[in-house]
Amino acid sequence: MSSLPVEGSCRCGQVKMRVSAPPMLTMACHCTGCQKMTAGPFSLSVMIPAPGFAVIEGETAIGGLHGADLHHHHCPRCMSWLFTKVEGVDFFVNARSTMFGVPEWNTPYLESFTDEKLPWASTPAVRSFPRFPEMADFEDLMSGYAAGQGATGG
Repeated sequence: MSSLPVEGSCRCGQVKMRVSAPPMLTMACHCTGCQKMTAGPFSLSVMIPAPGFAVIEGETAIGGLHGADLHHHHCPRCMSWLFTKVEGVDFFVNARSTMFGVPEWNTPYLESFTDEKLPWASTPAVRSFPRFPEMADFEDLMSGYAAGQGATGG
């Protein structure tokens, strides 16, 4: 595992972020919204404890879905999708893992919205869910990831 803190940025470098706490989970989301926002088969993310995540340079703009519950933060210049915050859930930030250059953060421990995934898309995720996991599932998921199942991809 990479040593912390780890810094990352958007594609153009205008927005920089720092992670100073170990990830809680790594994920791939196959929902059609993520497919559209990434122009790919799924989005990859790393769940970081909120106190361990900071934007250290630049400002973000809300993009993607402009709903009351989800806030997708993007770079206003290059439009890279950087992270997502869920309204009313203050204990984590769901950051795009590829922004940090930490290879093990790009291996998803869980995949969600498999009922919307493209037929040919696959990941090495240990756990799969047809929709988003229930909040009650997260304690078990985070325990499994912390036990090392996520770091190895199996």
